[in-house]
Amino acid sequence: MCGINGIYQYAGRSFDTSIVQKMNETLAHRGPDAEGLYDDAHIVLGHRRLSIIDPEKGSNQPFKSADGRYVMVFNGEIYNYREIKSQLADYPYQTKGDTEVVLAAYIKYGENCLRMFNGMFAFAIWDSLDKKLFIARDRLGIKPLYYYRTDDRLIFSSSIKSILNTGLIPKKLSKESLIDYMRYQTVHAPQTIIEGVYMLMPGQTMTLNEEEGTVFRTYWSPTRDFEKASLSLSDVQEKVRTKLSESVERRLTADVPFGAFLSGGIDSSIIVAMMAEQLDKVDTFSVVFKEDDFSEAPFAREIAQRYQTNHHEIELSVTEFKDLIPTALSFMDHPSGDGPNTFVVSKKTREAGIKMALSGLGGDELFGGYSVFNQIPELQAKKWLDSFPYYMRKPLAGIYHGLKGTIESAKIKEILKLQYFDLEYIYQFYRQVLMDDQIKKLVSTPLTPNRSFNIVHDLVGYKTEGWNLQPLARISVAEMSTYMQNVLLRDADQMSMANGLELRVPFLDHELVSYVLGVSDKIKKPITPKKLLVDSCKDLIPESIYNREKMGFVLPYEKWMKEELRSYCEEQLEVLKKINYISAPELDKLWKKFLAGHKSISWSRLWPLVVLGYWIKENQIDG
Repeated sequence: MCGINGIYQYAGRSFDTSIVQKMNETLAHRGPDAEGLYDDAHIVLGHRRLSIIDPEKGSNQPFKSADGRYVMVFNGEIYNYREIKSQLADYPYQTKGDTEVVLAAYIKYGENCLRMFNGMFAFAIWDSLDKKLFIARDRLGIKPLYYYRTDDRLIFSSSIKSILNTGLIPKKLSKESLIDYMRYQTVHAPQTIIEGVYMLMPGQTMTLNEEEGTVFRTYWSPTRDFEKASLSLSDVQEKVRTKLSESVERRLTADVPFGAFLSGGIDSSIIVAMMAEQLDKVDTFSVVFKEDDFSEAPFAREIAQRYQTNHHEIELSVTEFKDLIPTALSFMDHPSGDGPNTFVVSKKTREAGIKMALSGLGGDELFGGYSVFNQIPELQAKKWLDSFPYYMRKPLAGIYHGLKGTIESAKIKEILKLQYFDLEYIYQFYRQVLMDDQIKKLVSTPLTPNRSFNIVHDLVGYKTEGWNLQPLARISVAEMSTYMQNVLLRDADQMSMANGLELRVPFLDHELVSYVLGVSDKIKKPITPKKLLVDSCKDLIPESIYNREKMGFVLPYEKWMKEELRSYCEEQLEVLKKINYISAPELDKLWKKFLAGHKSISWSRLWPLVVLGYWIKENQIDG
């Protein structure tokens, strides 16, 4: 796990190597173990290394092929690299790591090598003979890759801050992405919060040379590359168990101390149980709050005792957690309404000497752990809603919200106003933070089309490639392609790497994902949360774990924002008020409603704006 940087200029470079050195320095926290640069007449590549596999100096990067023609910078891990290496035995290997295997596979198979890799990655390979640059990102978007492109130059990095710090791009806030951020506490890829800076999409490659320019290709898609599963319940359960166990086993490859995050929930408990099946001893880590109202400690302890893990309880008070929030935000590479939780547990885990940990991220999205997996099918089954014409539903929806005045009623109002109840029309409201009528008052620019709607429509809408998936699988794809990729994975990466900790996510093994997406709804139907997962692994976890109410990582942000963090929040909101197309009076109204406890505005609606204000100030962004 590392950080990569590069600047490529088609006709020959006119920039100094020191710029990429500065990019390296910006993301030093991603790779505290080693750094390196490569430069020639067209390109400069930079790398910061967090050594997990083959920590010897020979595996430091940028990494050159045996003949010197190819140079690579690589971020991530290839879990099946030993298997691939055995298939490419004729290559003259100089190291024992996965980096050189990626390069050997590319030399032999070109971009088709990507189909061989099981892992998480973002890498760039420079062909110094053909003057061609090849960049790729993993299938599920676990590792980030940002870029800024002009007619003759490409700047790319694992970090948007590294690109901003080159001094080669305008630090301009994107008005369109600001709307997206206000809606969803994030910006959906490929766009970012900065005008002109983009993300390479999951499962996508970018090839650049002077003759052909820039070519993008998609080598994997969840809506195309899924596997149609058996209709036998016992066969499916056995296959799920086997594939998840194999995924965990692959992710245990490391040459440094490692462990697992253990919250006491279903996902992390199953991961720890499968680790215990394959290891003599497992190190587990839990954040334990001194205040019982916020602690899941008893459930984590139950799993730790059952599997005799070397359990580390990281005891914090909510006040200690609160005090770490400003530090967490200072490491935030791209603004987001989430993240400090992962920062705290990563920080304490790294301080315990661990450099890699397994996480249960992805289990909810893949196996139906959220209420959306029940609510959308139930709403679509209410055929009587269609009997009320659109022109009747619209005013009734307004009256309903007027009486209730809650966040939930605002979403119900928008759903009832819809002409269609297809997934993409309904889903766009489930993850929405500020509603459009609130945003219209906050900004003077026209509202842009809803990006969540467009993503889901293009992936799994009527007559698209994803229409062949079962309805529940289409919801999984919607969750993975919006909330998971652009909030959970982005935050997990930036907050863990802020502490030099690598996170591995077994539930996002592409072979497991492809299989589960092909399982029939009759088998997968979530009568209880993640029923298929639980039934496939029921012997691994006690009933007290899978039958308890989902708690999550809930802390008293509302109280903090009104009391201890109030002045901090107001300071960040002042930054937003100075942007000429944001209405300061309307922002003040929202803040005052929140302070007064108005039921239409919760802390989670304001916190993303606080984070954005801090991020703009910290990175000197021009609004």
